[in-house]
Amino acid sequence: MAGGVGSRFWPASRSTFPKQFLDILGIGKSLLRITYERSAQIVGNENVLIVTNKQYRDLVKKELPELPDSNVLCEPSRNNTAPCVAYTALHLNARNKDAVFAIVPSDHVILKETEFINRINQAFEFAQSESSIVTLGIQPTRPDTGYGYIESTASEGNEIRKVVSFKEKPNKETAQKYLDNGSYLWNAGIFVWSSKTIMDSFAANAPNILNVLNEEPHHFNTPTEQTYIDRVYPKTESISVDYAILEKAKNVFTIPADIGWSDLGTWNSLYDYLEKDEQQNVVQAEDVVLEGVDNSFIRTQSGKILVLKGLKDFIIVDEKDALIVIPKSEEQEIKRLIKEITNKDYL
Repeated sequence: MAGGVGSRFWPASRSTFPKQFLDILGIGKSLLRITYERSAQIVGNENVLIVTNKQYRDLVKKELPELPDSNVLCEPSRNNTAPCVAYTALHLNARNKDAVFAIVPSDHVILKETEFINRINQAFEFAQSESSIVTLGIQPTRPDTGYGYIESTASEGNEIRKVVSFKEKPNKETAQKYLDNGSYLWNAGIFVWSSKTIMDSFAANAPNILNVLNEEPHHFNTPTEQTYIDRVYPKTESISVDYAILEKAKNVFTIPADIGWSDLGTWNSLYDYLEKDEQQNVVQAEDVVLEGVDNSFIRTQSGKILVLKGLKDFIIVDEKDALIVIPKSEEQEIKRLIKEITNKDYL
C-alpha cells in the first residue's frame, strides 16, 4: 500500500511527493524501494503489486522501473484501506482464484528481514490451509500509546494465536497493563489472507464495498480495469480495513513477530529509530553549527547553513520552500497546523 500522503512528515512529505518516495533514512533508498526489495525476496518481482493513488503512478514507475506496468494498481480517490484491500483481492482473484497475498504498508521499517520473511511464510502456509485472516503482531517493548493493540489468546513463542479483539490507541496506564499482561501485541497493519477468504469477509462484514467494486467483475485483470475502477471506486465507503473487516470477523489469527519493526509515522518515531550524536541529536545535514542543542531532530535539504543555539527537544526540518520548528512534545500538532496554510502548493 503506497497511496498515503504522510502529512505528519511535513514539510519533507507533500501531497505531490509523500514520504514513501523519500530517502527519509538517509541511506540512498526510499521507503517504497526498501519495502519492494524485501517483498520481492519472498514472492519474486513479478508477484509484487503496488496499490497507490493514481497521481503517484509515475513516481512508482520511476522508483521501481523493473516492476511490470500491470502490477501498479491505481486508486482514483482516497477512500482509506478497506476499498484498497477489496480492489486488490478482486484483481488478484481474476489473475488466480487460489491466490494468497500479504498486505504490507510501504513506509514501515523492518530491521530483522530474515525473521520477517519466516513469519510471512508461516502466515502464508496457515492462510492457504485455513479460511483465516492472519496478522503479524509485534511484540511490544514499551507501553506505547501511539499504536493499536491486538488482544490474543496466550501462548509461548511464535505459535499462531486466535485474536480476541483489537484495541484502539490506549492511554499510558492502559498501555502498561497491556504490556504487563503479555497477551497483547502491537497492530502493525500487516495482513495475510487468500483472495477468497477476504472477499467472503467483505461479503459478510462490508458488503456495500464489495458490491460497488464487483458490479462488473469481467473488467478485472483486463485493459479496461483502470477505466472501470475510475468510475466505481470513488463510490465506495471511506473506511479502514480494521473497522470494516478485522473488528467484525471471527476467523482472525495473529503471529507474534520480533522483526525490528517501526511504522515511522512521525518525526519523533524517526528520531527514536536513528542513531544519535553525543548530545542525543539526530542531524541530517551537511552544514550545521550547534551550540547547546540537545535531544533534537535536525534535517535540512535547503542548501543553507543552519546555526542553532540553546534548543532542547525540538524538531527542525528545513526544506527549500518551507521550514518547521516545533517542540517534540507538540509534534501531534503538525497535522492541524498545516491545515492553516492558505497556499495549497506547499501542502
